[in-house]
Amino acid sequence: MSADPEKQEHVQVWDAPVRLFHWAVVILMLVSWLSADQGYMRVHLWSGLTLLALLVFRLVWGVIGSSTARFGDFLYPPRKVLAYLRSLAGANKTLFAGHNPAGGLMVVGLIAVLLLQALTGLFSNDGLRFHGPLALLVSEETSTGITGLHGMIFNIILALVWLHVVAVGFYLFVKGDNLIFPMLTGKKKRAHVPEGWTIKLVHPLIALLVLIAAAGLVFWLTV
Repeated sequence: MSADPEKQEHVQVWDAPVRLFHWAVVILMLVSWLSADQGYMRVHLWSGLTLLALLVFRLVWGVIGSSTARFGDFLYPPRKVLAYLRSLAGANKTLFAGHNPAGGLMVVGLIAVLLLQALTGLFSNDGLRFHGPLALLVSEETSTGITGLHGMIFNIILALVWLHVVAVGFYLFVKGDNLIFPMLTGKKKRAHVPEGWTIKLVHPLIALLVLIAAAGLVFWLTV
């Protein structure tokens, strides 16, 4: 009896925790933006705290998680990132199961900027009645300065998100590589994965325990 054609055609490259993290961050960024814009600061606070817990989880999962989730899988020295970017103009195509060198750099950049955004939010205020959970630990002047930084970082996030969307569109329409489908299903076409490559999965229960610990840490520090 022949093997399942679906299993032959597609290979799992992303675990569920990475995919859920990705789309949860998208939703939380939208909620944080709209709640701040409309003045729903309590919603904005809890959205930011949830985002912070997810980012702490992702940092840990980047060390102990499934193979493509680990930073060591997609962090490359600058010369390799530049070489990869130059190669995009050519016909040759180097295959990566997870993030390519440019995508890995984008992921780390987004995590770093989002983490800074969430941390500055803890010390910010809205100039009226709302103060972040740690704002009283610093002077009003310092809190106001951090609030300004919080707003500036948001503009950087918007620029990075725009760049990310453009890159996804480039791979889809120019390179014929759909990056959205794998982040939804966890699977890539076998033709887009290095030959013989298989993912090394870590049990999702471990991810759940890490997430609970990350949420507990954020709750303990801020509530």
